[in-house]
Amino acid sequence: MKPKAALKIAVDIAMTLGLLFLMGYQFWGDVAHEWIGAGMFLLFILHHILNGNWYKSLFKGRYTPSRIFQLIVDLLVFLAMIGLMVSGIMLSNHVFSFLNIHGGMSFARLTHMAASHWGFVLMALHLGLHWGMFLGMARKTLKLRQPSRVRKILLPVLGTGIAIYGLIVFIQRDLLTYMFLQTEFVFLDFGESIPLFYLDYLAMMGAFIFLAYYISMLLKKWSGKRTPRKG
Repeated sequence: MKPKAALKIAVDIAMTLGLLFLMGYQFWGDVAHEWIGAGMFLLFILHHILNGNWYKSLFKGRYTPSRIFQLIVDLLVFLAMIGLMVSGIMLSNHVFSFLNIHGGMSFARLTHMAASHWGFVLMALHLGLHWGMFLGMARKTLKLRQPSRVRKILLPVLGTGIAIYGLIVFIQRDLLTYMFLQTEFVFLDFGESIPLFYLDYLAMMGAFIFLAYYISMLLKKWSGKRTPRKG
């Protein structure tokens, strides 16, 4: 694997782990939350530098339904991350306290709440759109053979199970309430089991990875069927 590709994967993994950590604010407190958030900001910038070719290709090639779907998700992720960074800096009591920002705290708090939950969902969708690439690279790195018939059946069934559980948890934890600002405060259960919390959030992430991966595949097949054959 080329160094740049390895760095891209490392940055993506670090951002995913950082996002999961940040969702568990109640377990780690303000200081850790702010420093990890600042680290996410730097990783976000590095991610875009490493993927600079994406900007160059925006006005090249044909926009298929799959590509349009990916572009929409990518743009929404970008907006959510910008909202997170700006609101996080405004709310900071430690890392960016030297900026001495006082006004707009109510707006910043609501923006941070909505952007964090939208960002979580959108980043999972973003991962799902590139899941096939990650699987291919993992298979190549680990030198795995092509999956057997059993694995071809077992893996989608396992993925479906995780996705169903993740969607159930998504509803139970009422994330839509925070995403659409139907409340001004996030309910934090400080006595909740940490492993169970992260199991639920991993399942929710898995659900949106699953959805994005298969929606993208369906759009590619649909686009392929609509493309007129030459000759």
